[in-house]
Parts: sequence; C-alpha cells; structure tokens
Amino acid sequence: MRKKIEKSDAEWREQLTPEQYHVTREKGTERPFSGDHGVTDEHGIYHCVCCHAPLFENEHKFDAGCGWPSFDRPLASGCVEQHADSSHGMQRTEVICARCDAHLGHVFPDGPAETTGQRYCINSVAIDFHPGE
Repeated sequence: MRKKIEKSDAEWREQLTPEQYHVTREKGTERPFSGDHGVTDEHGIYHCVCCHAPLFENEHKFDAGCGWPSFDRPLASGCVEQHADSSHGMQRTEVICARCDAHLGHVFPDGPAETTGQRYCINSVAIDFHPGE
C-alpha cells in the first residue's frame, strides 16, 4: 500500500481551484448537473484531482440521472475508502480517496442490479479523466 499523501492546508489551496478545494478538502458538493463528465464509450481512467491516484474506470460509469458522475464500482479494491456520514441529517456512506483522503462523494445501494447494485455518486471536480488508459 502506498504511503498517505499529506499536505498543509496552504499547499492544497495552492494546488486546487477554489471549487476543487471546497469539495475535496472541506467535504463539499458541487451543484448537480454542473460537471462535464457525461457517459461515453471512450476507454479511460478517472484519477483523483488531489493526488492523481487512479480511482474509477470509464467502462463502469452509468447515467443515474442524479446530476453527478456515477460508477458501479471503484477501479480496484483499496483505491477508495468508505466512512459513515451523518451530516445534513442523513445517514450516508462517504467515499474518499485512499491515498490522500480527498472527499469524492457518496455510495448508495441503488445502482444497476445487473452489476454491483452500487452507485458511487462522485463530484466531477474531484476526478480527472485520462483517456486511453
């Protein structure tokens, strides 16, 4: 397992846009339908915007109609971590990058039944697409 990436608040602020910082470091959420990661047939991998760790494969992306990129599974076991989240008066499961603890979004048990049944609802500003990987 890779060593955790730790940076100061100032280093993260210098590296990230204000919206990326708010979502990934302050556990924020972008507005629904504001992202630019529509479903395509293009092969590629989505990486964490903070540490560039590979997280999700485009082939496992689907249109959940929720306004955020949705995947039915992470790229590999151990690339993301899940934690209980009771903020905003709800019980949810937060998804974070295992390498740098960036908040990515949440996972819900309402994904495609024919695959994993999971919906990893991920903020588009928290991930960066690398086509052809």
